[in-house]
Amino acid sequence: MPKFNLISLGCAKNLVDSEVMLGAMADSGWEFVESPEEADLLLLNTCGFIQSAVEEAIDEILELAKIKRLTPGKKLVVTGCLVQRYKEMLVKNLPEVDLFVGTEGAGNIGKLVTDLYSEGKTGSRVILPERFLMDSALPRVITTPKASAWLKITEGCNNRCAYCMIPSIRGNLRSRRIEDLISESVNLQEQGIKELSLIAQDSTAYGDDLGREADLELLVKGLLDRTSIEWIRLFYLYPSGITDQLLELMADNPRIVPYLDIPFQHVNDRILAAMNRRYNSETLYRLLERVRHSIPDIAIRTTFLVGFPGESEKEFMEIESFLKRTQIDHVGVFAYANEEGCPSELFSGQLSEEEKKRRCDHLLALQSGLSKEIQKKYIGRVEPVLVEGVSRETDLLLEGRTRYQAPEVDGCVYINDGIASPGDIVEVKICETQIYDLVGRVVGEGSAQIYNV
Repeated sequence: MPKFNLISLGCAKNLVDSEVMLGAMADSGWEFVESPEEADLLLLNTCGFIQSAVEEAIDEILELAKIKRLTPGKKLVVTGCLVQRYKEMLVKNLPEVDLFVGTEGAGNIGKLVTDLYSEGKTGSRVILPERFLMDSALPRVITTPKASAWLKITEGCNNRCAYCMIPSIRGNLRSRRIEDLISESVNLQEQGIKELSLIAQDSTAYGDDLGREADLELLVKGLLDRTSIEWIRLFYLYPSGITDQLLELMADNPRIVPYLDIPFQHVNDRILAAMNRRYNSETLYRLLERVRHSIPDIAIRTTFLVGFPGESEKEFMEIESFLKRTQIDHVGVFAYANEEGCPSELFSGQLSEEEKKRRCDHLLALQSGLSKEIQKKYIGRVEPVLVEGVSRETDLLLEGRTRYQAPEVDGCVYINDGIASPGDIVEVKICETQIYDLVGRVVGEGSAQIYNV
């Protein structure tokens, strides 16, 4: 069998595309290998959302090109957002690449690669297939830690945030049918998945293009009714799109973990309007009151974008006041990137990179201190923990996550005593907290494999 290596860059939504590519390649008779040096084909799925991601992708392409040169006949194929964004511009600048495929080629990558190896069949070095929406019939190879998987419920986005390239890269909103998403979820359950994380560019917009037959609440109800997956987690909810019905559903169903990812981006009304975000500061304060009233023991994650054109020091410091007042559990902070093609590229009042970094570092330092105190509420509590395996820090510990910690973006639980195997959900007593992580020991009965330190 011919061998291929795949590297996936970017977000969880991009990772799902890569998992579909792994399935498509396997169906086309290719064998995946961990080492690029051993592969006949080098496949790179890129992000092109912001300039730093573009630079990371270019660096990775050049490194793979070095490996390619060592073996005659080895080919390099680049897919994803970088290709969709820059298209034919890449051909001249990256002659090392044999084929560029846009974001819509994930499900058909096996055929495209086969054509590449059949001399003369591909024609152009840049292939931009028509808009694509994955479905449950496509093969997919899960690459996330045991028992956890992403469920991508939409493609594209109808929001037009002034700083965002996603609509121009990924197109308008396209929602998958509820029946199809349930079919995929049942399949994932049969593979042993215990945590299902729903992702989209804007999850609250799910079903807007399908009329009355679908919305986020109906989808989650379907997943609750027709699967037995223990943890259902909701990501990327637009602040003004969170309904009382959704909160009631969460409050009534413990299988929906008490966790919401809600990107706020800012809290100053003028900056939010300039960003073309459809809410204001009062909306955010009221939202947090509603969420915490409905689900008192909930963890909230949000992100802020600092250094937006024209952002004054006073407007920036409103975020600091907001964080001190609201005590958000998990906070990500990003410096504004001036992206070619976005409306905000032409806005006046562009800030220096040094000033944007200063503001970013200031909020991260603030949140670090706040998080250290927020975490202490877990001391002495017994919490279910999804065990992911041996710790990335040391093989003397196991590592997992509570319901209040999402994969990849939040802290973890270090388990220093007990019985557990990867994929187990076990009861852990939290005995120590760190800035972002927790430490505890198993107090319930785990699996047959014994781990004791």
